[in-house]
Amino acid sequence: MTGLEPLYTAAEMRAAEERYPGHPESMSELMERAGRAVARIALEDFEGARSYTVVCGRGNNGGDGRVAAEALREAGCDVRVVEAEPDAEPEELGAPDVLIDAVFGTGFSGEPRPAAARLLDRMNELGVPILAVDIPSGVDASTGEVLGQAVRAHLTVTFHEDKVGLHVAPGSHYAGYVEVAEIGLEPAETEHARVTSQVLERVPQRGPDDNKYSAGHVLVVGGSPGLTGAASLTALAALRADAGYVTVAAPLSTLVVFEVRLLEAVKRGLPEDAEGRLDERAFTAIEELAAKASAVALGPGLGRSTGTKALIRRLLATLALPVVADADALWELEPGDWPGPRVLTPHAGELGRLLGKESSWVDAHRLAAARLAVERFGCVVVLKGPGTLVAAPAQGTLVCPGIAALATAGTGDVLTGIIGSFLAKGMEPRLAAAAAVTAQAAAGVEAGRRAGLVASDLVEALPSVFP
Repeated sequence: MTGLEPLYTAAEMRAAEERYPGHPESMSELMERAGRAVARIALEDFEGARSYTVVCGRGNNGGDGRVAAEALREAGCDVRVVEAEPDAEPEELGAPDVLIDAVFGTGFSGEPRPAAARLLDRMNELGVPILAVDIPSGVDASTGEVLGQAVRAHLTVTFHEDKVGLHVAPGSHYAGYVEVAEIGLEPAETEHARVTSQVLERVPQRGPDDNKYSAGHVLVVGGSPGLTGAASLTALAALRADAGYVTVAAPLSTLVVFEVRLLEAVKRGLPEDAEGRLDERAFTAIEELAAKASAVALGPGLGRSTGTKALIRRLLATLALPVVADADALWELEPGDWPGPRVLTPHAGELGRLLGKESSWVDAHRLAAARLAVERFGCVVVLKGPGTLVAAPAQGTLVCPGIAALATAGTGDVLTGIIGSFLAKGMEPRLAAAAAVTAQAAAGVEAGRRAGLVASDLVEALPSVFP
């Protein structure tokens, strides 16, 4: 599928190896290819390095490392092989130019034993570049979880295809640059996938017969005193993501702000409570506005009160059109029998509160947390952060690109607007969310060429990222 590249779990990789002709006797052939690929890439990427220490475990990963060591010797390098026994302290690592980590492979999960943990610490403390074979030791290849010590690689050479754990945090933080080496296995379907920039080719483009309504009409419900910027960013992002029409439904007292900030969007002032927030009195007006829209962006700058919570619950339970819910729309959100597509976009803290867990647990178990949220709410869940995850019922999780520059206030509001635009264009919710995250990351790269990136820079850069 265009824009989606396979990400293998340990079990899927094992199945691919087992399908190779002559298995299990043919494993030595695959090991030879893998090890020599490691040596070749090491010589190419660490040009000038003449000494290597290769730390080998007892499994197939260690076998790959031994083949790599022999190939490096054949190339004239000085190579030391260190055997890592499960409960024994290995010999000294020496003072190599490069260290090759072949301790654990894709079959590893859990926490390293004490002796192995100390070894991984020593490897990290050596202060030289580390090349990890297939997966950095200590990282779970199927989830990206790191439950104890793990090798911090500068480069990971993985085989056949990318692994889940190389792209899902925290494992992605340990992988460094990833190179994929082909070893002769046949491709196969995988549960999870990595999203590439090509997914933007699947965003519907305006045709000659389109008008401003058929190009996508987004209704933004949000804004309150002091928080009008959030809804403004969402509305502008929806327009820059090619929505043909945007309506902002906001508290009447904030309308003057939106009139000044938003030229192209239509504004509607709605009934508000004593603090200037929307409540259930605004429901009928929003329902009427939604009847003319093709998607709703709910929550940016809405504020948090008993009244906003009741309004959100009623809108989600009533509106049949697609809704993306972010920010204050996620506050104390409960599952419901929702009549239309829903996309929730929490960060780790918000998802932790929704699941009754600490944000640190979510950060450590991002894949599991996203799936748990899907099970709880029965809709698409976008777990924002490093390598944003898009999870959906009865489908695998999509891992999206991310850049550090997006860690600034307002970027979540921008993402909500982009998702709203893509939903309004009729995209399937899971794909709409993944494409939106990808578009935002691409805009961040474009805008990040300037120092001091802010969320509105992303909005301005959005039109340049589409094919």
